[in-house]
Amino acid sequence: MARRRRIDLGDALPPYTLYAVGDVHGCLDELLAVETRIRDDIVSNETPGLIVYLGDYVDRGPQSAGVLNLLSGPNNDKRMRRLPLCGNHDAIFAAFVRDPANHMEWIDHGGRQTMLSYGIDIDELFTRVRRRPEEVARVLQQAVPSRHLSLIDVLPISLRVGPFLFVHAGIRPGVTLQDQTDEDMLWIREPFLSTGPQLPFTVVHGHSPFSEPDFGRSRIGLDTGAYVSGKLSVLKIANGVPSLLDP
Repeated sequence: MARRRRIDLGDALPPYTLYAVGDVHGCLDELLAVETRIRDDIVSNETPGLIVYLGDYVDRGPQSAGVLNLLSGPNNDKRMRRLPLCGNHDAIFAAFVRDPANHMEWIDHGGRQTMLSYGIDIDELFTRVRRRPEEVARVLQQAVPSRHLSLIDVLPISLRVGPFLFVHAGIRPGVTLQDQTDEDMLWIREPFLSTGPQLPFTVVHGHSPFSEPDFGRSRIGLDTGAYVSGKLSVLKIANGVPSLLDP
């Protein structure tokens, strides 16, 4: 598969506010609450905003289908744009729907909850069709709207804006951006978490859960385990200055 798109908006800071949102993991109610907070902040500051979602929209939480429905649907608020990036759970989910036989490991990483959000009990389905891959794939593809898979197919893997790089997991320390692999950007933890990017960027990422947003070496981790904690964290970057958007 061709590597995912990498968006580079150049060195200048944008005239709008950036908001980065940590891993959603099927927490639709928390996502809607976050968007309300961001919208209120945009209105109060009279400055448009771009929301960068850091990936992992599915699995573990109860409403993965609802989250993808929201992100793949229309957004008529011109003051508040959305840019979702790809997470490792999203990529595996789409691969499983199309080829379940070769991606069975996904089920035990929150996939059961995702399938339930589409009205499918995956264990009952496997029992009923006796694990025939072609029949399982047919049922899955009927249950999952094509626009959900189409969204995942086109999700970019990173966004660079001025001195900030937004990506799901992180990057391989010291490796140039053009030489980063999709696998690292979706999956890496160490040595990135310990050493930081070792490049002249502040990396804003999710993937590795912390009880609170984690300000490390030239990196900011925003995965605060929303599906367990109920806390979906938001970083606001206005005029190049990052701060947390409090509830």
